[in-house]
Amino acid sequence: MTAPEPPALPLRFGYGTNGLTDLRLDDALGLLADLGYEGVGLTLDHMHLDPLAPDLAARTRHVARRLDALGLSVTVETGARYVLDPRRKHGPSLLDPEPDERARRVDLLVRAVQVAADLGAHAVHCFSGTVPDHTDEDTAWKRLTEAFGPVLDAASAAGVPLAVEPEPGHLLATLADFHHLRRALGDPEPLGLTLDIGHCQCLEPLAPADCVREAAPWLRHVQIEDMRRGVHEHLPFGDGEIDFPPVLAALAATGYRGLTVVELPRHSHAGPRFAAHSLPYLRRAARLAAERTTGTPTVPSHGDPSATPEGSSTP
Repeated sequence: MTAPEPPALPLRFGYGTNGLTDLRLDDALGLLADLGYEGVGLTLDHMHLDPLAPDLAARTRHVARRLDALGLSVTVETGARYVLDPRRKHGPSLLDPEPDERARRVDLLVRAVQVAADLGAHAVHCFSGTVPDHTDEDTAWKRLTEAFGPVLDAASAAGVPLAVEPEPGHLLATLADFHHLRRALGDPEPLGLTLDIGHCQCLEPLAPADCVREAAPWLRHVQIEDMRRGVHEHLPFGDGEIDFPPVLAALAATGYRGLTVVELPRHSHAGPRFAAHSLPYLRRAARLAAERTTGTPTVPSHGDPSATPEGSSTP
C-alpha cells in the first residue's frame, strides 16, 4: 500500500520580476502563471510598470486585470536599481543628505503604496539605503525615521502594510536594526518586515528558521533564494548552504499567508529557466518539511533540497 501524502504546507510561492527584466511584464506574468506560481513580486521599474511614466493609474488598471485573469497575487517591490537616478544605484535613498532628494524617494514609496492598493497587493516592500559618506549613524537614523512618516501615513490610509527589508550593507541591515526603527517610530501598525531568507544565512546570528520564528509577529513579505554565510550573493536553490525544509516549516507554523517570492535579480539573462527550476525545488522542500512534521519517513532523491543540518559550515 502506498503511504498517504503528507498534508501540504499552507505556503504560496511567487517569483520576482526583477529576475525577469528581459521579458515584457505581460509575458513575465503569463510565464509565472503557466509554471504554477501563485503570485509575483512586482518591482516598479522602467521596464515593468514604470512608476514615473505618464498614465500610471491606467497602466496599473491593466496590470490588475492581467493579474486577476491569471489568478496571481502580488507584492509591490521598490528595489529597482536606477528608476530614480540613471547614475546612482538605488539613489537617491531615504538617507540622502539633500532633503529634496530624500523627498524623491518618499514620493516613489507613496506612489508604490497607491499602486499596491489599486492592485490589491498584500504589502509594499522597501529598504533604508546605505549610509552616505560623511554621515554619522545618528544622523542617518534621524533622516530615516523622518522620511518614513509620510509613507506610513499613506500606507495606513490605503490599508496596505509597509514591509521594510534588512539589507546587508545598508543602515537597516539586520533584524535588530528593524526593531530599532520600529521602536524609534513608536511601533506603528502599518510597519512590518520583509524577511529575506538568504540574508538571514548571510549575516544574522540566528539560523534562517530561527529568524523566521523571531520575525513572525511583524512578517509581511518574504523573499527567498540560496546564499552562503558571509557572502551577499543571491544564488539559485542548491548552490548555497541553506537547508530549506526547516525554513519552510517554520514559515508555515507562523501563520504567514503572504507570498514567498524567489529573489534572483542577477539571473535575468536566464530568468525563464531559473523560474522553471525554482518552483519544483521549493515544492520538494515543502513536501520534505511536511513529511518531517508528520513523522513520515523521507528518503531524499537526487536533486532534492539538502537534508544536511541547517546553517553554514563557513566560518
